[in-house]
Amino acid sequence: MDTRTRILEAAEELLDSSPDRDISTRAVCAAAGVGAPVLYRLFGDKNGLLSAVVDYGFDRYLATKREAQPSTDPVADLRDGWDTHVAFARAHPTVYRMMYSPSFEAVPDAAKEALLILRQVLERCAEAGRLRVDPETAAQVIMSANVGVALSIVTQPETYTDPSLSTLVRDAVHRQLLTPEPGDASPSADTSLLTAAVQLAALLRTRRTALSEAESALMLQWLDTLATERPTR
Repeated sequence: MDTRTRILEAAEELLDSSPDRDISTRAVCAAAGVGAPVLYRLFGDKNGLLSAVVDYGFDRYLATKREAQPSTDPVADLRDGWDTHVAFARAHPTVYRMMYSPSFEAVPDAAKEALLILRQVLERCAEAGRLRVDPETAAQVIMSANVGVALSIVTQPETYTDPSLSTLVRDAVHRQLLTPEPGDASPSADTSLLTAAVQLAALLRTRRTALSEAESALMLQWLDTLATERPTR
């Protein structure tokens, strides 16, 4: 094990056992068997160390997503992504709290990658005609809801006791963003138009067409304008 990994694992272990979820760099150095200059050379300061701990811990979770082969059903992959996110939060509450802590000056790399992976799944949903809004908007809505549920569960377990809470919120959010399953009630005309615009924009970004670059850019501008409209009630 290299020195950097040894420090990160020592810091994570100390955080897990800390009642106030805080650690000192002195304690980390002692546990890792290194001097303070080594820690500061590798991580800059305590905040840099904590950010690295988050990236190191969450990297193990993201590794499974990077290696996973997409199924033929992007909506099923979307549901699985929500569930594995919450499962990781339950299994690693300290690292998870830190990951979305407002105390960091910069968003940890792991949080950025988690959002990127979600957006890629949503782009597949859009290409399949299953998304009512543009993938970027959907990603922001789903991630904020997913994080909110996970943080509620790990920070206030005595309050959020319903074991079906995560599933209930997941399905409610997805109903607002996804088109109905085949055989369900038909969407409104407004919603159908938005879905078609989102799907065509997604396909245009990933398929070669006879349109020129300028024509494609103009078409995407029109489609993105339609895709960002909200259906009338």
